This record gives sequence, C-alpha cells and structure tokens, in this order.
Amino acid sequence: MIVNTELEHKGNQFPSQIIHFTKEKDKFLITSENGVLLQITVVRDSILRFRYTTYGSFPKDFSYAIDSDAVRGYNHLEYIEQPDRYIITTAKLVLHIEKANMRKTIYDVEGNLINQDEIGFHWEYSYEHGSDIVKMSKQEEKMECYYGLGDKPTHFNLKGKRLENWVTDEYAFGKDRDPLYKAIPFYIGLHNGLSYGIFFDNTFRTFFDFGHERRNVTSFWAQGGEMNYYFFYGPEMNEVVTSYTDLTGKPELPPLWALGYHQSKWSYYPESNVREIAQKFRDLKIPCDAIYLDIDYMEGWRCFTWNKEYFPDPKKMISDLEEDGFKTVAIIDPGIKIDKDYWVYQEALENDYFCKRADGPLMRGKVWPGECNFPDFTNPKVRKWWSGLYKELIEDVGVHGIWNDMNEPAVMEVPTKTFPLDVRHDYDGNACSHAKAHNVYGMQMARATYKGVKQFVFPKRPFVITRAAYSGTQRYTSSWTGDNVASWEHLWIANQQIQRMAISGMSFIGTDIGGFAEQPTGELFIRWIQLGIFHPFCRVHSSGDHGDQEPWSFDENVTDITRKFVELRYKLLPYIYTSFRQYVTEGTPMIKPLVLFDQEDAQTYYRTDEFIMGDHILVCPILEPNARGRRMYVPKGKWYNYWTYELVEGGKEHWVDADIDSIPMFIKEGAIIPKYPVQQYVGEKEFDEVELEVYFKHGKEESVLYEDAHDGYDYRKGRYSFRTFKLTGKPKELIIQQHKEGKYVTPYSKFKLDLKRLPFTISTIEVDNQVTPLSKLKVNGNTELTVDKNFTQLHIIGK
Repeated sequence: MIVNTELEHKGNQFPSQIIHFTKEKDKFLITSENGVLLQITVVRDSILRFRYTTYGSFPKDFSYAIDSDAVRGYNHLEYIEQPDRYIITTAKLVLHIEKANMRKTIYDVEGNLINQDEIGFHWEYSYEHGSDIVKMSKQEEKMECYYGLGDKPTHFNLKGKRLENWVTDEYAFGKDRDPLYKAIPFYIGLHNGLSYGIFFDNTFRTFFDFGHERRNVTSFWAQGGEMNYYFFYGPEMNEVVTSYTDLTGKPELPPLWALGYHQSKWSYYPESNVREIAQKFRDLKIPCDAIYLDIDYMEGWRCFTWNKEYFPDPKKMISDLEEDGFKTVAIIDPGIKIDKDYWVYQEALENDYFCKRADGPLMRGKVWPGECNFPDFTNPKVRKWWSGLYKELIEDVGVHGIWNDMNEPAVMEVPTKTFPLDVRHDYDGNACSHAKAHNVYGMQMARATYKGVKQFVFPKRPFVITRAAYSGTQRYTSSWTGDNVASWEHLWIANQQIQRMAISGMSFIGTDIGGFAEQPTGELFIRWIQLGIFHPFCRVHSSGDHGDQEPWSFDENVTDITRKFVELRYKLLPYIYTSFRQYVTEGTPMIKPLVLFDQEDAQTYYRTDEFIMGDHILVCPILEPNARGRRMYVPKGKWYNYWTYELVEGGKEHWVDADIDSIPMFIKEGAIIPKYPVQQYVGEKEFDEVELEVYFKHGKEESVLYEDAHDGYDYRKGRYSFRTFKLTGKPKELIIQQHKEGKYVTPYSKFKLDLKRLPFTISTIEVDNQVTPLSKLKVNGNTELTVDKNFTQLHIIGK
C-alpha cells in the first residue's frame, strides 16, 4: 500500500507506528504512520533483504552488484502478529519487527540473539547533496568484532574504526589512509561464537562506523540513494562469506598461467628492453609467465595504439615472447585523448559515447595523454563498443591479457582526483549523476574489458586485472591493491589488504610486490616475495623512478632466494589451482584469516599476520628488518613446520626460526599437498608424475586435487579431474583412499608419494589389495613411493 503522507525533513527522522503489514510470496511490505515503507525479502533461509523508502514507493530495483545466477529460495517461511510486534520465521532465522518504530531484532531458531537495531533506520534531508542521507544503526553486542570492507589498509579487526567507501586514486597511500581504490560495502560481525554479514548495496559515498563515534553502536549510512541492505547469517564466518560471494557472483577459472609469476614495471620499453628482461628470466632460470606493458607502449599514451618507434612489430615481438613461454599483458586506461585524428576518439564522439556534464558539454579531464574525454561505461552500448575495441590488440596482435588502470576514474590536477559530481551517466537506463555512478565506473569498465577479452581470446580463457572495484567486480576480473610503497609498513599493509579482500568476496588479488613507489632493499624485496607467492595474484610492479626491481636488481643472494620462492610457487600451482576451483564453485576464500579458520578461538579475533592459503598451508610473513624468526600464533590442531618437519601443537604462540631464506610456513597434519616439477613457465614440460606430499596424522584428514586442461572450456563439459584423498593414520598403519570424478585424463600417469614423518617402519605396502615390493621404496629422511595415479586404496602397514 502506498501512503502519500508528507514527510517533514528537519534533522533526523524516524519511522513511527506501523499501520500496515502485508505479505506477497517471499516479500513483506510494512508501512508506518509517517509514510516509511519497509520491504523485506526472504532471499534464502539465511539471507534477508531490507529496503526502506520515505517517498511513497520504491524506485526501480536495479543493482550492478547482484549476480543473476545467485542461489535463491527457502525451505520454510511463516509470520505471526503479536500485540507489540510482527515475527517472521524462516528455517534459520527469526525476525522481530516492533510495531511502535519498525526496529528489528534477529535471532537464530534456537533463540540466540544475532543482531538488533539501535535506532534502526533513520534519515535526514541534505540540502548540500540534494537528497536524503539514509542511515542505519545497530547495537554492538558484547565483545563483538568486525571484519571486511575490502582494501582498507588498517588493522584487520575493524572494531573502533570509522571508514568510508569512495573509490579513490591514492598514490603512495599510508597506513589507515581511507578511502582507497575499492568500494566493498560488506562487513562481517562476530560475537558469542555467531557470525553474520551485512552488505549495504548503495553505490553513493557510504560510511561505516564500528563503535567509533558512539560506543557500542555500529552504523552505516550513504549520501543518497536507498537504505538497501542484505543480512547474511552463518553461524560460521565461512558460510557468511560464501553466501555473500554467491550473491555478488563468482569468477570463472582463470588460465593456469595467470597464477604464475608476473613481472611488470612502469615501463618496459622499447622492444629491446622487453626482450632483454624476458631473456634474463630464462638465463637465470627464474620462472615467469607474464610480462606487462605499461602506458609507454602506446602512441602518445592513446589507448589501442602502438608507438611504432618503440615497438615497430608488436605482433612478432608478442609471438616470439610466447614461443619462449611469456604471455603479454597490456594496460588500457579509460581516458581517451581529445584528438580529431585519433580513431577511437572519433568513434566515441560520433556515437555520443562520452560522459557529459549536467548542462550538456562533454566531461573533460587531464590524465596521461593530456586533455581527455571519458566513455560512459554504465551505458550498455558503450560497453559493447569498448569490448569490440580489443579485437586488434587481442585477436590480431596477440596480447593475452588486459590491465585496466586509472579507472576510479582518476583525473589529474583537481582536488577531488575524479569527475565533478554533476557528470551524467546512463546507468543501464537508470539515468543518474556521478555521485551514484562513481563507485561502479571502474567495475563497468572492467566488465566491458572482460567481455571483449573473452570474445577475442576464445577458445582460451580471459585474463583481466582492474584497480578500481565495487562489490561483484570479482565476476569479471582480478585486481591488485594499487600504488603502494617500498616500506616495511607497507609489507604489513599488504598482508592485511589481501586477507580483507579475500573475505570480501574477491580472492583473485595481489599487491605490487616490493612496493610501487620508492626502492626496496634486497631484504625487503625478499620478504615481500616470500609473502607474495602465497597470494592468488603474484606480480612484481614498480614505478621505475628509483631503479629497477627485477629479481636480479639487488645481489646474487637476493636473486637466488627469489628463485627459490618463485620455484616454490610453481611447485604449488596444482594446490593453488585447486583452491581457486573451490573459490569458483563454493565461494570459499582462497586466503583465510585465522578468525575465519577458527572463530571459536578468541585468540584469533585480533590476529593480523597469520593466514591459511587454501585448506592446509599456514603462513606468517616476516615483517621486520634483520629478523631471524618471529613469534606467531598457530591455530587449533597440529601443524608440521614445512622446512624442518617438526610437529607443533596449535592453539598457542610459538617462536619460529626464519632466516632470510625462509618464511614461517606450516602444513596441517594429515594434509596431502600436490606439487608439480619446477617449470620455467606453465606448460613448459610434459611430466609423467606429480608429487603428493603426505603429512602423517593419527586420525583422519581429507585433501583434494583438481585438474583440467588449464585453459579453455572443456571442463564445463565434464572434462576435469577431481580427486578426493581420505587419509587415515593409526599407530602402525596409514591408509589413503582416493575417489575420482570427471572425464579429464591427466597427462601424467603416476603419483610420487613423499611420506613425511611416518611414526613406524614399513613392513607391508598394499595398493588396491596387491602387495607392492618394499624395493620400490626410497628412504632418505622421508619415505617415497611411486604408484599409479588411479589407485583406489593405498595401505601401508608398520612393524
């Protein structure tokens, strides 16, 4: 029912007495006496959506963040009316709505309090912004902690912080600098062993306050748009993250080469320099899969052009690099130089593709090429045109991946660093100002780029990287954390940002290893490499202003240690690829902070340094100079030191030795870690066996290994191999059972099992009930055994 009550906008306004409550299928519409409408949608048993309006009806329901393929539907839904409240119940949640003021309280079905409004929804009219400022305040529960919000360069637990979402080009940002390049308005709350999440799907400038302004009150608000948020219930934090990731979308599998080591700099040119860099990697036998071309490959920094002086035959150069195992990734920015003789500019101008100011003229701003106009990527026609522009770069010249930069959008020589707020956008037929479109501009550019790259690399898989992002951008592209600094503080920041982005739905993320601005010492570079090889996106990138930043730019010791860890990355590629597949299918973050791994342990709530990659590898970077080790917290369970095979007890701190050529790294007891032989690039070698490192456990543990052709889309037709290994360890027995799914036949035929720390001497080996001669064993500190890859059960019996 629509109520036409005139609302007075004087200071904060609050909903008054509820006068109407109706249900239609999965939606409830509630109206207050003073004209506030609340729409509640039951998305799933554990996901509720809340929309408020003060204008009599809801605007068109449109979001760039929500994935059309997200899972919807519930098992149970009912409601009852009581004298002072309405109660809505699903299979997992019980929602109370007070009649007097629309305040909400959410319980689980056992009656445990999860989340409650403080004031709840309120608003005020802003004459400065010409719109409502919509607000929501929640009561902070006892000992409640908060996580998420994307790339914030601050302590991992956000309790006591006030933060802002406004996508911003922030060169050489520092610790606690806010806002930065990404707007991810999603946070996770944790208290009393229960976890929930809130996604405030509002693209205007938004703010979050976790008990900073008012103690024990959490609030979020926006300078325009709707109060529109989703509530996710766990109770496990991983369930909250996977539900949010499903709602906002999961990526497709990348080509395996995209998970290799990448080398970049501002800027590798001319062609001779690019070839020299590539050759040096191969001469020094440091694995590398991709080399990046920054803006200097272009003619006068005009997108989709080549500087023929620097790169006279780019197609041949890229082909030669590919023969030597290098993929080429090229940068493309949004600013199109104002130049009547420039074909991209001509096409956009003739077709009215550029953003305009409110009173009609084209938006003009200075970036690298000088004065530019900017395409409106929120217009589907512009996105289709932009996608088509990649034909020459990708299909004709042979570039393998595209890197979108400066797409916040960044504008030089203006205090705001971006467009004026009166710039107009199509917003897929929902015309609006830049105040609404700003936070999604870079996302929509990346979306258009992804569509184009995918079209022109087919039947291969696309690889795109973006700097700016909004929730849901993970559907289209990988990302990195922007222009950081070569400092120890930034090494700490890098670790926070990657963990935070991973639990904010965007796992395919990395940092500029070594720092973009300024020059790292050899020691800092090594420590950053040691961290960066465990990040899903692994790229060294630097400004080039302060010297070179290749692995050989320091001294021989730095080069050797860098090689050692890049080789480790390449050995772990099947493990990393399997983790990516779990992210793609289940929404599970590839990097897990300790609190996500064990939210029952209060010691994990404020841990910042340690994280788990995939299911079984625990890592803790060295973050200080001249360190030969550090104290770290080892979570529940037992863990093997990767370097010494010492078994340590979790649930407490340990001192871990880690000289310059080592990083604290542990493997979960019972894990089976797959490893490839070292390659200089993905696909360099055909190999007949894959190593399985088996870490003995008294008890049971499950590990998985996913394989496919590492590129292309045959895996969608069932041509993949998914193996589940179930390990059972007893005092004098080790049993490994394998279950196989999928039609893909791996090129290798054998597994080499490296059995770590068996507590007994082997007397008998049975593979699928057939006794294997002990002469097949290799014993050299550990015990090695080679078996057919398709074994069903391996049974090792001790004396």
